[in-house]
Amino acid sequence: MYRVLEENQEVRERRAQLRHPKYAAPELLATKPNQLWSWDITKLLGPTKWTYFYLYVVLDVFSRYVVGWLVADAESSALAEKLISEACERQGIAPGQLTIHADRGSSMKSKPVAMLLADLGITKTHSRPHVSNDNPYSEAQFKTLKYRPDFPERFGCIEDTRGFHGDFFGWYNNEHHHTGLGLLTPADVHFGRAEERRAARTQVLEAAHLAHPERFVLGTPTPPALPTAAWINKPKSENGSVIAQA
Repeated sequence: MYRVLEENQEVRERRAQLRHPKYAAPELLATKPNQLWSWDITKLLGPTKWTYFYLYVVLDVFSRYVVGWLVADAESSALAEKLISEACERQGIAPGQLTIHADRGSSMKSKPVAMLLADLGITKTHSRPHVSNDNPYSEAQFKTLKYRPDFPERFGCIEDTRGFHGDFFGWYNNEHHHTGLGLLTPADVHFGRAEERRAARTQVLEAAHLAHPERFVLGTPTPPALPTAAWINKPKSENGSVIAQA
């Protein structure tokens, strides 16, 4: 019987199978601030078991600058809509200028957020299901937050939570020297002060070399290079290697 079935190409799985659609990896590039934003929501432990606060953060991918954040006691598409709308207004986003990337949470895929982005002329993209690497900048920023020595195990109340994160994001934007930004702060890169800061560092390093050349066995030191591009899933060639940026 099976020989006859095979000859007629009828040997196959007869049970109903759930077929998952194949999602293409989002390939997104930013070469300057306010081209590509990433946003996400993370849970924070509240004062007692099974109580949580929700931290919403909108991040500029190129500069790592936090353009908007809020803390709430629930996850809500209305709050997400308000946060994104206010961030776009503060940053002066024009139609067709911006892409906003997020994962596939209920608030991220909600109709109010989708309609807002359409009204503002903003392109939206989403991560593939169950692929955390598709939203790496938001995930890395949350790790920076939660691995700080002063990050509490639990927050006492929502006012306490907002106060802590107000201080944190002030530090993160204006004082945190980011390794992915040539050891500049997100604010320096976001507001166009990167070249000025690097020129000042160059002068300091040259003066140090002139004063004590014996300390610099490799010659005159130079500050780290400035960022030129930020990718989410940089394209790969057919042999699997990452394509170089032109």
